[in-house]
Amino acid sequence: MIFGERLKILRPDRLKEALTLLRDEGPLIPLAGGTDLYVTLNAGQVPTQPRYLDLWHLGELRGIRVDGRTLRLGALTTYTDCIAHKGVGKLLPILLDAARQIGGVQIQNRGTLAGNIANGSPAADAVPVLMAAGAKVVLRSASDGEREVPLSEYYTGYRQSVRAAEELIVGITVKVPRGPQHFRKVGTRAAQAISKVVVARVGDGIAWGSVGPTITRSRRLETYLAQGGSDLAAARAEALLDVSPIDDIRSTADYRQTVVGNLVAELISA
Repeated sequence: MIFGERLKILRPDRLKEALTLLRDEGPLIPLAGGTDLYVTLNAGQVPTQPRYLDLWHLGELRGIRVDGRTLRLGALTTYTDCIAHKGVGKLLPILLDAARQIGGVQIQNRGTLAGNIANGSPAADAVPVLMAAGAKVVLRSASDGEREVPLSEYYTGYRQSVRAAEELIVGITVKVPRGPQHFRKVGTRAAQAISKVVVARVGDGIAWGSVGPTITRSRRLETYLAQGGSDLAAARAEALLDVSPIDDIRSTADYRQTVVGNLVAELISA
């Protein structure tokens, strides 16, 4: 399928076919809901690699399963799917909070969890929740089979990851830890805004978004709190060592550092 003679989109009927195409016809860019691609095209930016693998119709990549405290989320799980699923709401309610704040209803209907991960944006809203909860990314290829990678180890740099060109994200597994859950997104508006700072806490896990080149686990702050630390100034100092905000079109590094400090106070009191 060719769009404007510039974009070639391959549409497999089964997951096995998709994996074979990735191996034999690559490089191909996996395409799910397309919400980020459409923004790029609408802005007139021509992709450097205009060959895509359309996964939207693959039912094998859909579905949410609950096994005790473990969530198994298909790669094509949408934000709307999360919002509607009682098991997700029971085990990981802040994932619903994040999903409800991602764009409008149209984006929630099309955007997928795997797409949010694969896109690699440091401003992704669902990824901090999944990372704080200790999620693992399930990768599969036609040649090497399946492997799981902790989401906290998935990113290697800005929009870069450990996923090989032949691999596809086929799911996300989350063994939800017990303990407090907290999600907070700070943006220009209360809704339909890209985050300036986002934080999520699940049990002892804490992750930040929009304050570094990738979504980041707050290891120093986690350790400080796990060791019984309760001094707010010390906790803020540890958190600021975990992040590396920059100035960009949405905010400044100084503002983000201030917000990180304020959100640490929320985390401690939540």
